[in-house]
Amino acid sequence: MWNWLRQIKDSITQKTTGLMRMQFWRKAVEDIYCNNPPHQPVAVALWRAVKRHNLSKMWFTKIIDEREKNLDDRAYRNIQELEAYAENTQSALLYLTLEMLGVKDIHADHAASHIGKAQGIITCLRATPYHCTRRKVFLPMDICMLHGVSQEDFIRCKQEKNVRDVIYDIASQAHIHLEHVALDDYLYNIRKVDFNIFHPSLQKRNTLLPLYLYIRTWKKTY
Repeated sequence: MWNWLRQIKDSITQKTTGLMRMQFWRKAVEDIYCNNPPHQPVAVALWRAVKRHNLSKMWFTKIIDEREKNLDDRAYRNIQELEAYAENTQSALLYLTLEMLGVKDIHADHAASHIGKAQGIITCLRATPYHCTRRKVFLPMDICMLHGVSQEDFIRCKQEKNVRDVIYDIASQAHIHLEHVALDDYLYNIRKVDFNIFHPSLQKRNTLLPLYLYIRTWKKTY
């Protein structure tokens, strides 16, 4: 389900189409919790997971609602708006992961919130070169304005100091969430290339987040 929702925005040319697909998943979640999932493989698998782990409906709803709002295809107004998006998507997914692991702990929830926000910020940074090829920039406008950087500067792949200062400020906000979490490898790597967001070495995904979270839960190191 997560990949389906994530890919909707990039796979449509009209917002109406995206809204229709979001509505499909919104109704699918409703039907799943009425014990009547649609005959669609992902929905059936999700229904089984919900029954097995007693997953909370509100996290699915938050993810769909936030992804739907994000169809507007505009830059975040500020870093807080980006963090809110990350909380309702990335963090919500981690809350569901904790539920699947049977973890009910306020400290684990707190860690999941910070990890999700950091991952959302990092994802926004990592995706910027790709978005720029489509003449789109979603980085927080307030930080760009603070350093006198325009969207066109990113689209043209400029690498002047003020452009890197924008990336530094955004990356620093992620670092605040990650001082004691295992996702800071991207932040370390972006520092190594002097905040050049277009450096090829930064275009590698970290697929180990669920594993990191599970290990920390098992060791109770939150």
